Amino acid sequence: MNRIVITCLALGLWFSASAQSASSEQSGSDNAAAAYRREMVKPQWESDGGYITLRGVPDGNYRVTVTVGNRKKAGVTTLRGESRRLFFENVPTAKGEFKELVFVINKRNTVIEGDRLVRIKQREQGKLNWDDNLTLEISGSAPQVEKIVVERVEGVPTVFLCGDSTTVDQDNEPWASWGQMAPRFFDERICFANYAESGESSNSFIAERRLEKIMTQIKPGDWLLVQFGHNDEKQKGPDKGAYLHFYKSLKAFVEAARSAGAHPVLLTPTQRRNFGPDGKLVPTHGEFPDAVKAVGREMNVPVIDLTAMTTDLFEALGVEGSKRALVHYPANTYPGQTQPLADNTHFNPYGAYQVAKCVIEGMKSHGLSLTEYLRSDYAGYDPASPDSFESFVWTPSKVFEAEKPDGN
Repeated sequence: MNRIVITCLALGLWFSASAQSASSEQSGSDNAAAAYRREMVKPQWESDGGYITLRGVPDGNYRVTVTVGNRKKAGVTTLRGESRRLFFENVPTAKGEFKELVFVINKRNTVIEGDRLVRIKQREQGKLNWDDNLTLEISGSAPQVEKIVVERVEGVPTVFLCGDSTTVDQDNEPWASWGQMAPRFFDERICFANYAESGESSNSFIAERRLEKIMTQIKPGDWLLVQFGHNDEKQKGPDKGAYLHFYKSLKAFVEAARSAGAHPVLLTPTQRRNFGPDGKLVPTHGEFPDAVKAVGREMNVPVIDLTAMTTDLFEALGVEGSKRALVHYPANTYPGQTQPLADNTHFNPYGAYQVAKCVIEGMKSHGLSLTEYLRSDYAGYDPASPDSFESFVWTPSKVFEAEKPDGN
């Protein structure tokens, strides 16, 4: 595995826990979780290269209030959390100007109950989404942070994401997925909990107890978004196929969500960049998108046709232009990257950002109440007319990985 630390901005941020903060050594009890609060004020407590780690944080949702700005200088600040989940991007502040940015972040670990754990892969060991800590990342071209308050919040609707490498929170540059971009477009009245993982299929996700963990956290009024297919279609055997194991597994997700009083939503898989000689995409998913739609019809579940929307997106970008939405980079684009990267499945940050907007448009097309929580700066989106690549500004996180995620 080729993991290289990228030399980024020297942030030089310092924070201190205020007298009002709760202890970082949480007991794990319900009372301690409900009372959790941390307040951090510049300049006494050092952040580690822009990463702020709150240790021993109980599972749940946390409202994070960040005051950005500086009395002496202008700034441009980006806020991410856990495994590169995006919350705010490129927020400008003039000299002496301060802005209060608020979002809700989900934190979890692998514990289901007692000694029963989620069966995470070796590659997931050390992943920020699965540890006992809550990690925040301060980034941007000129990041300025005055104060951070983190406090436990109850009752906020949570959107649980189930899926594969096209949905997961990708930890390392230049990989990205729509699930880690989606929170940026929603306000603090809702929270995203991304349980997707690279290489997962619908049945392996269940077998590894990932859905079981979700069921310990999900509550009435929450949402369960399910997107599989890429890896299911590779399974072979008498009981494997779009209308066999895949169909059965999708129904299990729907039934689980409804048993908890939550709202299930199904998504067809994102398209692969597979152009024919006529400049049109050649489908690669076989019967799997239609199987998703069939489950939706049978069980009266909304289906977001992400296959169709990402087809429109890639064809609008064109044969060459669509490479800009995926992990296509010549050698030496990143430090230590000696070989070119050419992946026609996995998105880079620009591509993931576009696909997240596709998902939102799918929500809107079904009239899902989730869209009530969209931020006011979301202006709508048409995948046939994507955002300009040149206008997209992304400050990379500091870790690069050449090895592609599991799955294809």
